[in-house]
Amino acid sequence: MEFRPCIDIHNGKVKQIVGGSLKDEGNMADENFVSGQDAVFYANLYKKEGFRGGHIILLNARDSEYYEATKKQAMGALQAYPGGLQVGGGITDENAEEFLTAGASHVIVTSYVFCDGKIQMDRLKKLRNAVGKEHLVLDLSCRKKDGKYYIVTDRWQRFTEQMITEDLLEQLAGYCDEFLVHAVDVEGKASGIEEELVRLLGSWGKIPVTYAGGVGNFDDLTKLRKLGKNRLNVTIGSALDLFGGTMSYEKVKEFCRE
Repeated sequence: MEFRPCIDIHNGKVKQIVGGSLKDEGNMADENFVSGQDAVFYANLYKKEGFRGGHIILLNARDSEYYEATKKQAMGALQAYPGGLQVGGGITDENAEEFLTAGASHVIVTSYVFCDGKIQMDRLKKLRNAVGKEHLVLDLSCRKKDGKYYIVTDRWQRFTEQMITEDLLEQLAGYCDEFLVHAVDVEGKASGIEEELVRLLGSWGKIPVTYAGGVGNFDDLTKLRKLGKNRLNVTIGSALDLFGGTMSYEKVKEFCRE
């Protein structure tokens, strides 16, 4: 299990939010933490520790009045730690190269590929051709409905028709280098992991998968390692003391390196 750090940016500031609360209208979200530091500060911190594969997420829509301020923060972080961080939020085949040139190791994509409720294979192929499989992470962030996990898009506000299954993971693995999966219903709540989802992801485990959502203490981390068969990487946001939580960043580093 690798620790994969995060830098979430909303309205031009590094924040931790309750995932399911995000709304484009009014640029609103329930905030757990708003940092006094900028994204470059966190990028330099992760660079110093040698953590790779962390993700920067731009949480504003591209037509938001705050998008340019959010993007500026992201670009600064990428330039501070070239090759060390991934970036997502409004990525398409047309703008992906801009972020890679700025220093991103990978671009992270959901809404462009999972559009109109289903996988748009033509877009996925176009994206892979534009950036290369080795630079693409597919974000399969999901919410539970009728007992199943469905991929959600548009900053986690819209359900698709696409369920997360081993068959889906198998199908998509040929197009990307990694998967990123936010369990949106528990994202930002530090209330425990989505155990069923973790079992599913860990049982497959053929390419790197980073799980995010609900980790609130070291018991959750232990459970994640066990249920995920030590195949999943982990992101911790609101629960981490870097973002106002109670989990020690230093101890999390030690745990994941064991």
